Amino acid sequence: MSDAPSPVVTRFAPSPTGYLHIGGARSALFNWLFAKHNHGRFLLRIEDTDRERSTPEAVKAILQGLSWLGLEGDGEPVFQHANIARHKDVVQQLLEVGAAYRCFMTPEQTEAERERAKAEGRALRSPWRDRTDGDDAAPHVVRFRSPGEGEVVIEDVVQGTVRWQAKDLDDLVLMRSDGTPTYNLAVVADDHDMGVTHVIRGDDHLNNAARQSLIYKALGWSVPVFAHIPLIHGPDGAKLSKRHGAQAVHEYADMGYLPEAMRNYLARLGWSHGDAELFGDEEAIGWFSLEAINRAPARLDFDKLAHVNAHWIRLADDERLADLVTARLGDEAIDRERLVRTIGLVKDRASTLLDLEAQTRFARQSRPIPLGGKAEVLLTDEARARLSRLRDHLAQMADWSKDPLDAALKDFAAAEGVGFGKIGPVARLVLAGEQGAPDIASTLASLGREESLARMGDALSL
Repeated sequence: MSDAPSPVVTRFAPSPTGYLHIGGARSALFNWLFAKHNHGRFLLRIEDTDRERSTPEAVKAILQGLSWLGLEGDGEPVFQHANIARHKDVVQQLLEVGAAYRCFMTPEQTEAERERAKAEGRALRSPWRDRTDGDDAAPHVVRFRSPGEGEVVIEDVVQGTVRWQAKDLDDLVLMRSDGTPTYNLAVVADDHDMGVTHVIRGDDHLNNAARQSLIYKALGWSVPVFAHIPLIHGPDGAKLSKRHGAQAVHEYADMGYLPEAMRNYLARLGWSHGDAELFGDEEAIGWFSLEAINRAPARLDFDKLAHVNAHWIRLADDERLADLVTARLGDEAIDRERLVRTIGLVKDRASTLLDLEAQTRFARQSRPIPLGGKAEVLLTDEARARLSRLRDHLAQMADWSKDPLDAALKDFAAAEGVGFGKIGPVARLVLAGEQGAPDIASTLASLGREESLARMGDALSL
């Protein structure tokens, strides 16, 4: 018999009751990285047993968010509600081994018992825990028979050794009176059946680990390795909320962040490898370990995110960036060749796709471009005459790229006997109008020879 360890299997298991939260996205990323690092499998499970709150729109949003992030699961997603028959079988197993019991307390009786237990400083224990005279056909729930004494201990890779007193754990409901399973039962059954070896999730689930480990042991199943990661806080150290800004993955996409930048940044939220800040997927996969996850909550820092995103924009292919910018512009008519050329010249100054959209606006304008009120001030007779000479000078250029254009502009200024301050503002106005633009040589190179000379000609004809 082989002693080889089981292949690593991780899972991300969101509830489809809303959007994909940034904290959930980081949990998915950590599961994905750990699985890839160990040549294992990363699975996706949609925990939709709460049919009233689960919506198809939320499922779609979660899947789209994961797809945008590039965190595709290995195989098709599992939908938890499809496993209800299996969950009922597991509850029956627990009943047969005496680890669960039928509780016939009414909701009113349950609430009264809960209040009594609270007043006495103990966990809820149903009087049906030791009774066998109930009518199985009558309305009832099935509860787990929590141990009455001793400790429940979890060796958590991130949190260390975590202990609970068994007497403080309620006899939790495993199956509701309508025959539907509860969260903790369904999670244990599904994780076992999916072969999950490592449960990596937010530390808000840490208390669930105590209950789930007891269910595993009662069924004679191996308990997975737990790693509960601290939640993400806002820049002020408070729990992340709407007042801190974007919370959903689709909001970050809308704000112009690249998925590779989000993966890079999210990996550094609570995990580190030395002082490495900027790294790609292959490096992250090679470095990732659960032991390197910090216990302290991570703080969202939009300045750092912008820095990381700027790095990945600089490295991104200009054609791809043009596709992304174009997708944001809807029906706007675009000279694609000009857009790609412009992106290559301005992207070093962009932190987001929104920046790229703004910084390429000058090149996307249709002629004649509006010059605004500055035209009356800047386009004096002297400026017009000099602009005409500049246009003639540039028309002789054979190489319409940035460096030759920059040299030609300097030669022209020298020949005119003026500083570039007498040339630049007028040139910028007629080439870009009221839109921001890079240096004049880059602006000319972005627009191209024909468009640049035509815009100058338009201004001279006013």
